[in-house]
Amino acid sequence: MKKFVVVLAAGKGTRMKSKLYKVLHKVCGKAMVEHVVDNAKGMNPEKIVTIVGTGAEDVKHLLEGKSEFAFQEKQLGTGHAVLTAAPILEQETGSTMVVTGDTPLFTTETFENLFKYHQEKENAATVLTAEAPNPFGYGRIIRDEQGNVLRIVEQKDGKPEELKVKEINTGVFCFDNKKLFEALKKVTNHNAQGEYYLTDVLEILRNSGERVGAYKMPDFSQSLGVNDRIALAKATKIMQRRINEEHMRNGVTFIDPDTAYIDSDVKIGNDTVIEGNVVIKGKTVIGNECVITSGSRIVDSKIGNNVTVTSSTIQESVMHDNTDIGPNSHLRPNAEIMSGAHIGNFVEIKKAQIGENTKVGHLTYIGDATLGKDINVGCGVIFSNYDGVKKFHSNVGDHAFIGAGSTIINPINVADHSFIAADSTITKDVNRYEMAIARGRQVNKEDYWHKLPLSKDKDWE
Repeated sequence: MKKFVVVLAAGKGTRMKSKLYKVLHKVCGKAMVEHVVDNAKGMNPEKIVTIVGTGAEDVKHLLEGKSEFAFQEKQLGTGHAVLTAAPILEQETGSTMVVTGDTPLFTTETFENLFKYHQEKENAATVLTAEAPNPFGYGRIIRDEQGNVLRIVEQKDGKPEELKVKEINTGVFCFDNKKLFEALKKVTNHNAQGEYYLTDVLEILRNSGERVGAYKMPDFSQSLGVNDRIALAKATKIMQRRINEEHMRNGVTFIDPDTAYIDSDVKIGNDTVIEGNVVIKGKTVIGNECVITSGSRIVDSKIGNNVTVTSSTIQESVMHDNTDIGPNSHLRPNAEIMSGAHIGNFVEIKKAQIGENTKVGHLTYIGDATLGKDINVGCGVIFSNYDGVKKFHSNVGDHAFIGAGSTIINPINVADHSFIAADSTITKDVNRYEMAIARGRQVNKEDYWHKLPLSKDKDWE
């Protein structure tokens, strides 16, 4: 049986009080609607159709290649939204799942279980339900004495006895595709909201003699819909816990999982230790047996095996095996630290490669440079790469020595096995085996103190 998916993503989300379209707000590094579409894709459906409205171009750009699109010009309810997909799906034979784009916590497994139940029971419609501790605001599942689903009652339309029901509509449905679109044409807007409810399709199908069922999932938390910043924070917390637990099951140690924030696409190897107050975002990949200490932030980077990151920030960079950095250092975009290299405290590196076993101890800036292997970079070294108009690149060969306090004025080439004396400002190339000294000769001015006005102040005597 073919599977189809309709994702409802046309609402403005005014309660978010944001310029950003609601379903584009992120949960653990990924837009809510992208979570929904990616988990739906996990079932390998024939087609996914996303219903867009306000902010349509931004959603279409995000989901390009993952979904087809239908446009809902006016937001007249969920039933009306699904009907806009008719030109794409109406003639298809199979089962169609409808899900909202602001429910990022549903899993592929839950979607697959719903489809399986729907097809095994040969239902015309199946609603995904859950037992809610506090069902206020949710549509209630009204069943008959045999447990068959009669209808779904919305909060504003429910009678007092109906609103006591705790089984709620999660907003996810499975339908026989052709019967869905036939029934949608019969839906009216005679309700408190004046909208065309998708939920009315269930009663229409039942009154036509069709089978309508419900699959109750065990995990209510998956049904959380995000309508404001409070719900967004709740969804993020649930997703964060889910992600961290999955990493722990796969062999990663978390010292304090409640304070470690890991995005959904991050990959971490076995026997890596993540301390508390760590943030790892984007498409970051971390290898085996690493240690990421408290206060570190890693974004869209690749970390090899046996790497230690101590309270440092790494952005769009690479650290190869057996390297370390920190504390309080910063790899800016396009930094690459080769195997065995050491980056100490208060070091900033940008668009530069640090060679194997090279040591950059502390208080140093290296920008737009390629450093070879086995180099010692002293304290306070600066690669001056910008003249106010252009950026320039320098190269330093293997086994070179750069003394403390030196400034390299890019672009120059420092050959292998060469030396730069401490506190030098280097503006010319340095050849192999040479030592470059570029500093003024020390001059001591005799009796200079007594020329100062301060010398007449007794407090300074």
